[in-house]
Amino acid sequence: MLNRRHIRAKVMQVLYAQTTNTTEEDSASQLQSSMAHMYKLYLLMTSLLIKLRERAIDHQKRSQNKHIKTQEDANPNMRFVDNFLLEKLADDAALKAELESHKIQYWEQDGEYVELIYQDLIKSDLYESFMSSSESSLENDVTFVVEIFREIIVSNNKLYDYFQDKNITWVDDFPVVNTFIVKLFKRLTSKLKTDFFTPNLFKDKEDETFGFKLMKATRDNYEVYNAEIISKTKNWDKDRIAKIDFVLLQMAICEFQEFPSIPTKVTINEYIELAKEYSTPKSNVFINGVLDKIIKDYRNQKTLNKKGRGLM
Repeated sequence: MLNRRHIRAKVMQVLYAQTTNTTEEDSASQLQSSMAHMYKLYLLMTSLLIKLRERAIDHQKRSQNKHIKTQEDANPNMRFVDNFLLEKLADDAALKAELESHKIQYWEQDGEYVELIYQDLIKSDLYESFMSSSESSLENDVTFVVEIFREIIVSNNKLYDYFQDKNITWVDDFPVVNTFIVKLFKRLTSKLKTDFFTPNLFKDKEDETFGFKLMKATRDNYEVYNAEIISKTKNWDKDRIAKIDFVLLQMAICEFQEFPSIPTKVTINEYIELAKEYSTPKSNVFINGVLDKIIKDYRNQKTLNKKGRGLM
C-alpha cells in the first residue's frame, strides 16, 4: 500500500516539522504514527462500504414491518445487499478483527455521513442501472462497487472535509488509499485468500525500515548535508531558499551516500516530483540543478556510494 514515494513524503513532513527540541525518538514516533494512520484510513474507507450495505438492510427490514406495504416493500430488490463484493467485505473475519483492533467506530459516532452517501447512492443513475439490470455476475458486482466508490464516495466533498478534520495526514493519504482500494477490488475472484482485505502496509521488510533509516541518517548528518547544499548555492540567498527545499535536498544527499542500492536517477526523479507536489513552482528546477552539481562532484571525487551496474 505504501510505496517509496509516499514513504519519502512522510519522512519529509516529519523532518520539516521538527524543531531543535525534537528528539530522534519523537521523530520516529511521529513517522510511525503517520504511516499507521494510512492503514487506518484504508480500514475506514472499506468499513464505509460495509455500513452502506447495513443501511440498505435496515431500510428493507423497516419497510417489511410497515402495516401497509408496497410491492417493493414486500419483495425488495436484493441486488445491492447481495452484491458479491459487499457481502465478502461484511463477512470477512480478518477484516472484522482489524476493524475491532484499530477501533474503527467512526461511522457509529458520525452516522450522518453514512446517510449522506447512502442517499446520494440510491438517487444515482449508477444505482438505478445496477438494480434494474438482469445480468448478475461477479464482474458486474465488482464493477458497480468500484464505480460508486470512485464517483459517489471518493468525490464527495463533505466526506473529504470530514477526513481532513479527523486527521490532517489523510489529505495526502486519501488518493493513495483510494487508488489502492480500486486496484484491490479489481483483483477480486470467487476464491479469496484469508488476508485479501487485510493487506500489508508495506511491500516488504526493506520498505518497512526504509523511512526510518532515511530519517535517522538525514538527521544525523544534518549539518554536513546543509554545508554541502550551501556550497552549491553560493549565488542564492540562504534565507530565500524554501525550508522544504532544504529538507528535500538533505534527504536526496542522504540517499546518494547511505543507500547504495538506489540508483541516482531514481533519487533525483523522486525528489523532483516531491518538489513539484509540495514546494514552490520553481523548486523542482532548483533541486534538479543542485543535485546535478552534487552528483558531478561525487563522480569526479569518486565518493558516490553506489554499488552495481546502472546505479551511478
